[in-house]
Amino acid sequence: MNLFDIIGPIMVGPSSSHTAGAVKIGYVSRKLIGEPIAEATINLYGSFLATGKGHGTRFAIVAGLLGMKPDDKRIPDSYKYAKEAGMKLTFGEAELHDVHPNSAQLILKGVSGKELEVVGESVGGSLINIAQIDGIAANFSGDYPTLIVHNVDQPGHVAEVTSMLAHKSINIATMQLYRSSRGGEAAMVIECDKEVPAESIKWLAHLEGINKVTYYSLLN
Repeated sequence: MNLFDIIGPIMVGPSSSHTAGAVKIGYVSRKLIGEPIAEATINLYGSFLATGKGHGTRFAIVAGLLGMKPDDKRIPDSYKYAKEAGMKLTFGEAELHDVHPNSAQLILKGVSGKELEVVGESVGGSLINIAQIDGIAANFSGDYPTLIVHNVDQPGHVAEVTSMLAHKSINIATMQLYRSSRGGEAAMVIECDKEVPAESIKWLAHLEGINKVTYYSLLN
């Protein structure tokens, strides 16, 4: 057992789930969109909605969207920093189903106009699960470099992605496959043991039948 499993994470409180976990949901979402955020609609669900105000869940998510980590002393002042950055914030109630009680739906627009929707769950002890990206199941922790490929459900795409990773000597930690229907939209969520090169991500994005490639990096 790790010492931090006993004493908890290094964080700005008061709550590891409602504050530190909320920061991490925002932080991972900011990394996924890959650029500063111009507009953010933050819809809360369950306990996040009911008790989040007292635990600082709102300002914690905003802090993460600004690129702050759970131990950043600026977290309680995140609204001020968001205003200085020109980030437009809207808060509401999420209408979600089959999610953890501590969940948030983030609808984001980057400064270039890029859009992203993320559903994140804070599962306790500052651990999180990114449950959905753009309406498609994802289910990854944010603890590994993660490649998310949205594609048409047709033969060959899984082989293209895994062959590219093998060529770059990148081992797959976990891999999940989802599809909306046979021949419809599909997604691969691949947690990797090391970073995927930027040129490889660009190569994937231009393949026929690949609709979108999103990447979560552990690098600053």
